[in-house]
Amino acid sequence: MTIIIIKQDFIFFHEVVEFLTCFTSLIYLFNHRQTVDNLQRLIEMLIPAKRWEEAKDLLEENGKVLEFWCEEIPEDKVVIKILVDADKSQTTIDKLKDRFGRYETFRLLLFKVEASLPVEEEETKKEEKEEEGKETIGVSREELYTEVKDQSKLNRVYLLLTGLAAVVASIGVLRNDVAVIVGAMVIAPMLGPNVGLSLATTLADIDLAKLAAKTALIGIMISFLVSIFIGLVLEVDPTTTQIEARTSVDLLHVVLALSAGSAGTLAYTKGLSSAVIGVMVALALVPAIAASGLLIGSGALTQGFNAFLLFSINLICINLSGVLTFVAQGFEPSTWWEADKARKLTKKALLLWVTLLGILIAVIIYTQYF
Repeated sequence: MTIIIIKQDFIFFHEVVEFLTCFTSLIYLFNHRQTVDNLQRLIEMLIPAKRWEEAKDLLEENGKVLEFWCEEIPEDKVVIKILVDADKSQTTIDKLKDRFGRYETFRLLLFKVEASLPVEEEETKKEEKEEEGKETIGVSREELYTEVKDQSKLNRVYLLLTGLAAVVASIGVLRNDVAVIVGAMVIAPMLGPNVGLSLATTLADIDLAKLAAKTALIGIMISFLVSIFIGLVLEVDPTTTQIEARTSVDLLHVVLALSAGSAGTLAYTKGLSSAVIGVMVALALVPAIAASGLLIGSGALTQGFNAFLLFSINLICINLSGVLTFVAQGFEPSTWWEADKARKLTKKALLLWVTLLGILIAVIIYTQYF
């Protein structure tokens, strides 16, 4: 009896540690919430030379531009370089696209600026924040889209890292070794496709949705099959603490996964390193799918189902909170008709995720109390 009580306390302690890890990551985001405010972007726009005066007037009227200058190039073209704060870049990009996007020579490039002198005074920034005009609370839509799409691509590196993460996580779970499990979280590329799916939903981008969903699904299948194979060839002890912790599902896991998804999305929108937050997303997904595969491979189907239930809840919560975070940050398509379509799709997606989550929570309550 004493051993059972100690083990249950250890499992509860393990869940609390996971929650504190999540909470610590959120504190990290809060402490670095001004990261985007301190970053700048350099926009380079290529347009016909005869449109320089029109562009000059537009930029002078735009109070969000820090500085701009022009360079002439052959073939009657000019390159206009525009310096803006990262969180002000979206409005400037949209205005330039609306005014000059119809010209055949139009091209717009966006670069990160490591530093610029002189440094803008803080009082000036506070005055600019009070000006009217809708902004995304973070990096520009185009910059975010490019980064997320790149990390949602299915390639050999993604497949290799996913397989290796599954092997490492399975060994860590079998050996009851937390350090090894953390190592699996570090190398698991789980963040990109899930954020990509949330962003695709928010922007109503079908192509990105297909790409992210395909990559995420293949990654899940690889992790699951690798874990099942290891469960077939190695002895699996279902009473191991790390396995039991994944077969005991409660509402605390829902809070953990919701926080993980929101933090992962914020990491992208705020220009923070996704490596740190990616570990937290992997924390919610990798050990659970590894434990499920190991148990099913060893023949413990009921416990394997419970672990897979935990994985499913985490996956739904991460995508649900990701969509909510993008909506709260103000990310939507640039044109009104695309924005209207995106809002309708977002509502449908949120309804789907909430419904699925409600069903799984009902299953948890039923298995625990009935």
